[in-house]
Amino acid sequence: MELIETDICVIGAGSGGLSVAAGAVQMGARVVLIEGGEMGGDCLNTGCVPSKALLAAAKHAHALGEGARFGIAPAEAQVDFAAVKDHVAGAIATIAPHDSQERFESLGCTVIRDWAGFVSPTELEAGGKRIRARRFVIATGSRPFVPPIPGIEDVEVLTNETIFALRDRPEHLVIIGGGPIGLEMAQAHHRLGSKVTVVEAAKALGKDDPELAAIVLARLRGEGIEILEGAKVSEVRKQEVPGQARDGVRVMAEDGRDITGSHLLMAVGRAVTLDGLNLEAANVAHDRRGVRVDNGLRSTTNKRVYAVGDAAGGLQFTHVAGYHAGVIIRPMLFGLPARARTAHIPWATYTDPELAQVGLTEAQARKAHGPALQVVRHDIAGNDRAIAEGRAAGLIKVMVLRGRPVGASIVGPGAGDLIAIWALAIANRLKMSAIANTVLPYPTLQEINKRVAGAYFGPRLFDSPLVKRVVGAVQRWLP
Repeated sequence: MELIETDICVIGAGSGGLSVAAGAVQMGARVVLIEGGEMGGDCLNTGCVPSKALLAAAKHAHALGEGARFGIAPAEAQVDFAAVKDHVAGAIATIAPHDSQERFESLGCTVIRDWAGFVSPTELEAGGKRIRARRFVIATGSRPFVPPIPGIEDVEVLTNETIFALRDRPEHLVIIGGGPIGLEMAQAHHRLGSKVTVVEAAKALGKDDPELAAIVLARLRGEGIEILEGAKVSEVRKQEVPGQARDGVRVMAEDGRDITGSHLLMAVGRAVTLDGLNLEAANVAHDRRGVRVDNGLRSTTNKRVYAVGDAAGGLQFTHVAGYHAGVIIRPMLFGLPARARTAHIPWATYTDPELAQVGLTEAQARKAHGPALQVVRHDIAGNDRAIAEGRAAGLIKVMVLRGRPVGASIVGPGAGDLIAIWALAIANRLKMSAIANTVLPYPTLQEINKRVAGAYFGPRLFDSPLVKRVVGAVQRWLP
C-alpha cells in the first residue's frame, strides 16, 4: 500500500474542508484532500445552492400574479417543473468548477476520491493509500435526519438530498418540520403550483424571534400554505391517491389530525456524518452531536485532529464551516492561538419575506442583561425604497447594551443581506454610533439599519431637557 506523508489531511470537500485545503496549500503546506461523495458537499449539490435556485424560480412564478397593485394585469404562471429543475442543475453546474477536483489539484492538493477510515491516531486509509499527517481536519458535514416514526420504512421519504431530482411537480407535498428548510421548500413548491402542508411538532420557526417569525408565517398562510403547529407525528402510511399511479402518503398526528398527500419531505434536522471514519482507532472522542472539540476546534483526545462545520457539533451553517476553517488555519500553519466564537454568527431563512438573526434575540438578551438592555425598533414600512417597490412589510429590532449591539433580528425584503452590517458590528464590537454615522445611498433598503441606529440616539437628543437648555443657551450666545 502506498504511503503518503503530508502536513494536513482534510476529510470532506464541503465548505469547511475546501476552505482549509485551499488556504493551507496556497500558504505552502502539503495537503491531502479526501472526498468520497460529490466535491462541494451538501451546500453545492443538495443544499444552499439548489434551494436558492428553486426559490428564485418560484419568486418569478409568484410575481406574475402580483402585478395588479402596480397597474399590471396579473397572469397565471405556466410552470414547466422539469425546466425549473434544469435551472437548478444549471446553477450547480456553474458553481461546481470552483469546488472541483481539477481546481484543487491545480492548487497543489493531492485529491483522493474515496471514503476514509483511521487506522491509528496518526494515519488513515483511503483509495488504497495510507496517509500519515501531522494534522487531520474532519469536515464531513451532516445528512438529513429521518426519525424512526412508525411506518416510515414503508413510504418513500424525500429529503434535501433527493427532492431536487424530482422532475414532476408534487401534487400535494407534505413536509414534516417547520424550520427554515421546511418552510423554504414549502413556499417554493407552493409558488410553483403544488399544494403544501407543513406539519410541525412544536412551533414553526421556533428558534427565531416569535414576533418576527409570526410575520413570515402569516405571509405563508396568506399565500395558501397550510402550517400545522403542535402536531407531533405518530405514524405514517402509504395511501392510494385517486388519479395517481404512485402511492401517496398519510401522516397522522398524536392529536388526531390526519393529512394525506402525494409526496413526503422530511425536514426535521440533520445528523452529523462520522460513519466509517473509525474514530476509535484515532482516539478521537465523539458523540451523536459530533467530534468533541475545545474552543479552538481541536479534538479533546487527539491533538493532531481538528473538526470544522457540522462535524464540530455546533451551529450547522455553511458560513460557519468557512469561518471554522479560518480559525484552525492559524494554529495549524503558524502555531498561533485561535478560538471559535458564536456570538457574531448570523443566519437567515430565505422565505419571502426573509428572516435573519445575529447575536441574541430579544428574549435571550433580556434574560442575559435585564434592565440594562435597550431594544430599538424600526418598521420597514418607513423605508422609502421598500415603499416604492411595494415590499414594505417587516420589522427590525436591535438589542443594545451600553451603546453596543448584542443582537439584531430582521424580517422583510433582503433581510439576509441587511443583517450583514449588524454581524460586522457585533464581530468587531462597534458602537451604535458607527452605524448612525454611516452615510448610505438613497433610496436603499440599507437605510433601515441607519434609521434604527438613529432611533437609539433619538430620545437622548430630542427628549432631553438638558439638550434643549444647552441649545437655547447657545442660540442666545451666537451672533
